[in-house]
Amino acid sequence: MSDQEKELKLLRDQIDSIDRQIHGLLNDRARCAQHVAEVKEKYQGSKDAVFYRPEREAQVLRRVMERNEGPLADHEVARLFREVMSVCLALEKPMHVAFLGPEGNFTQQAASKHFGHSAHCIPFNSGDEVFREVESGGAHYGVVPIENSSEGVVSHTLDLFKRFNLTICGEVELRIHHHVLRADDLGLDQITRIYLPQQTLSQCRSWLDSHFLSAERILVNSNAEAARMAIKQGAGAVAIASELVADLYQLNVVARNIDDQSDNSTRYLIIGDQEVGESGQDKTSILVTVRDKSGALYELLEHFHKHKISLTGIETRPANSENSHSAFYIDFEGHAANKHIQKVLQELQSETVELKLLGSYPVAVL
Repeated sequence: MSDQEKELKLLRDQIDSIDRQIHGLLNDRARCAQHVAEVKEKYQGSKDAVFYRPEREAQVLRRVMERNEGPLADHEVARLFREVMSVCLALEKPMHVAFLGPEGNFTQQAASKHFGHSAHCIPFNSGDEVFREVESGGAHYGVVPIENSSEGVVSHTLDLFKRFNLTICGEVELRIHHHVLRADDLGLDQITRIYLPQQTLSQCRSWLDSHFLSAERILVNSNAEAARMAIKQGAGAVAIASELVADLYQLNVVARNIDDQSDNSTRYLIIGDQEVGESGQDKTSILVTVRDKSGALYELLEHFHKHKISLTGIETRPANSENSHSAFYIDFEGHAANKHIQKVLQELQSETVELKLLGSYPVAVL
């Protein structure tokens, strides 16, 4: 045995020993999770027991990142713990998560990022169906897009909060990356047809113009459909989609990250029917309806300024009632359980036609 082989053997033996310790600790954690489930069922009852606590998971992931000393990056360590927590939660109670489909899209990717791959994610055709499935109890939670960095707010999602009595339980931010996928391994050669949705085209147009100006662009309803068409058409056909789609349909990634904006991202909301406790870094969302008058929005925002509360988002939507009313969706820092937030909400309540608290929830960790 050479000197190199001797040194490598020592290191590999050390890795094997560490792996055994990790394995044992993982099983210890899983057994502890099972005991947590037993305690909750004992005191809350099997029907009413709440197994998923968004604020608790956010705190755990933040601590993971705070104590990380490397060489693994903070987000990579948090991602590993996210999956450990997902597996352990599945031992307590398997999670059923509805998401705005179809299968293989970025919303499914966001759902897996937030809940881990041990959650059962089910696609639905519309945001209405996602909200209805959660409200009826068919799914524990739902995941819907709310805002894209390049295309703005998803207004339809906002309007659904007027119709359904659901709570925002969390948020997840996902960096959007599109790739060129094809069934063969010819790279970027001989591409004649490109399948992609309209939204994807708008986010990758400049790259496509500079690389495949003469190739035919065929619009389809989803990235998953683009993948299926690329497989069906065969030679010369490619799809523009995510890495998740590539994995689902076993396609080759022949060009990565072709987005015109490298920082393109989408924010998603986690909807459910439970109130979420304080995590230490929280956000609150409300819907307020006011009578139309000069300076109405200024008067609303003045309360936040007076109490030094930072807004993170505001969107104007038409009210459902008469034209003399306007509705505003407002996101701001802080939790509704905090006294200074309660003061603002009380002041707003007295000056608005309607105030609906949509939820207080942890700021996205991953």
